Amino acid sequence: MIYNYKNETIRLENLTRLYGAVVIDMQGEVAEMSLEWYELYGDKVKLLNYVLVFDYTPPGEQVRDKKVLEFATQDELINTMQEVAQFFQK
Repeated sequence: MIYNYKNETIRLENLTRLYGAVVIDMQGEVAEMSLEWYELYGDKVKLLNYVLVFDYTPPGEQVRDKKVLEFATQDELINTMQEVAQFFQK
């Protein structure tokens, strides 16, 4: 299965995780945090962008194998997540 987003071609086979998150700046440290974490503590950090992470890393592996799409808004992230979800409902 292949998902095309703008100029990106993303393979959906061998995914171990697919999740939405935020990238934040907390006092100069940039980190990826869950959407739930951001809902609780978002007022204490600077939001850089929303991301959809396609994680291919096998369990137990230390080196991450992932593809990340970046979005300016949560609505863009949610819409893309819904598009990708349709591939798994077939």
